[in-house]
Amino acid sequence: MDLALERLADRMHVVSLPLATRFRGVEAREAALFSGPAGWGEWSPFLEYEPEEAARWLRAALEDAGSERPAPVRETVPVNATLPAVAPDAVAGVLARYDGCRTVKVKVAERGQVLADDVARVAEVRALLPDVRIRLDANGGWNLDEAESAIRALERFDLEYVEQPCATVPELAELRSRVRKLDIPIAADESVRKAEDPLLVARAGAADVLVVKAQPLGGIRAALEIVAEAGLPAVVSSALDTSVGLSMGAGLAGALPELPFDCGLGTGALLAADVAAPLVPVGGAISVGRVSPDPALLEARAAPPERVDHWRARLAAALPHL
Repeated sequence: MDLALERLADRMHVVSLPLATRFRGVEAREAALFSGPAGWGEWSPFLEYEPEEAARWLRAALEDAGSERPAPVRETVPVNATLPAVAPDAVAGVLARYDGCRTVKVKVAERGQVLADDVARVAEVRALLPDVRIRLDANGGWNLDEAESAIRALERFDLEYVEQPCATVPELAELRSRVRKLDIPIAADESVRKAEDPLLVARAGAADVLVVKAQPLGGIRAALEIVAEAGLPAVVSSALDTSVGLSMGAGLAGALPELPFDCGLGTGALLAADVAAPLVPVGGAISVGRVSPDPALLEARAAPPERVDHWRARLAAALPHL
């Protein structure tokens, strides 16, 4: 694709999508979509990300719009339900949006909450869905001792794994040693997608599972290479994308030789609006294939002019780091 700033900016459609449930502290999700020779690509780094990090996401979007994806080895991929850090009485309503999902990822370690809030939320999931698999995601929100205490308090709910309980690779390695007897795997997300060296966590023996996301890792091909080199089982996840971005994640999951875990690609259910027919779970799975936005929805969900200007400035800042 032509990487000239003005021509890329002219191909960029910035949208703002309301969320059905507050997530990551926001009530609307902004994303930039690009059309290209192969289809559409999504660029949606979170607003606090600096240009160098945002450039990896941009690389993924331009690759996806500009070239064909690797050939898939499966037509659908199973996905988990994602439960934000809501109160117990809101759990059932959120989970009702996920058709047939057999795994629930529960957000924990939310700023402003305490361990008792996490225990109550997970207990409600287990009470409502006795047979579901439960995984936790702390987004690096605990220190080492807090993480150990939390895992010991929550392990009675039969956890599949705990994702990014601590922020740093040394903390993850130490925590993994401390809780080894509990037989609860440690998964790494931020220590992969935000690291200068995404393979460090594997070399350090700091995780049992890698969480990989196509956008933050620079695209489907880059993510496939990381999984192959790491030699660890991988979970494909998303970053609260539109259905265009979720389809990129599905393209990654569809191309992986092995897919031992349900994917975190069901987050379309957290959006109150989308740019296409929503790519949401049906029977606990989503299809592998490209998604193109509906022109009418692109227009209806277009961000205000000042936000478009903001994204054009982000694009100008990120391009030199490609």
